[in-house]
Amino acid sequence: MKRFVVAGLGFLALAAMPASAADLPRGAPYRAPVYAPQYNWTGFYLGINGGGGFGDSDWNGFAVSNKPSGGMIGGTAGYNWQGAGSPWVFGLEGDIDWTNLKDSTACGGLNCQTKNNWFGTVRGRVGYAFDRFLPYFTGGLAIGDIEANRTGFIGSKDTNAGWTIGAGIEGVIAGNWTAKVEYLYADLGDTTCSAVACGVPTNVDLTVNVVRAGLNYRF
Repeated sequence: MKRFVVAGLGFLALAAMPASAADLPRGAPYRAPVYAPQYNWTGFYLGINGGGGFGDSDWNGFAVSNKPSGGMIGGTAGYNWQGAGSPWVFGLEGDIDWTNLKDSTACGGLNCQTKNNWFGTVRGRVGYAFDRFLPYFTGGLAIGDIEANRTGFIGSKDTNAGWTIGAGIEGVIAGNWTAKVEYLYADLGDTTCSAVACGVPTNVDLTVNVVRAGLNYRF
């Protein structure tokens, strides 16, 4: 009888095992990691920019100088190209800004003012992309006006072409939107103010340091 009882208990235990196994929690299904493709900077973009500038202006006819400074705001357009699998990004960018850079100094008993009303550039860009962040160097053509005014005289105003060089960093903020911060050094050359225009013949030059931020949309 004992052998029959032991055999019966063993059979019941074997019969219960599948049911118990069915009640065991199952492991979570395996999910392959999501592939996030490397961001590619290739494409045309438009944007806005704004910031400020501060510079130096010499009036050699009076042996004086001043330091024009002020704000600026404007628009940007450009194109980037990045080869497949390459971190190097090459681009061409242009911008045009309204500016209010000005300063005055005493000269010959009167007041000499240097003013810049607008500023633009056409630049190449070379960057090294860290996925969605792009530090870059830039340089090219700078264009702007130099206005020389002396109290009581008509003054002079020229549009000059010079050069610029600088660096910046740009990053993706959402979708096709990117934001950047950059620094540019620009030399706009000089304008000649005649004796009739300024009382004493003088050359007035202008160099500018530009610090600005921008927001771009890439198409």
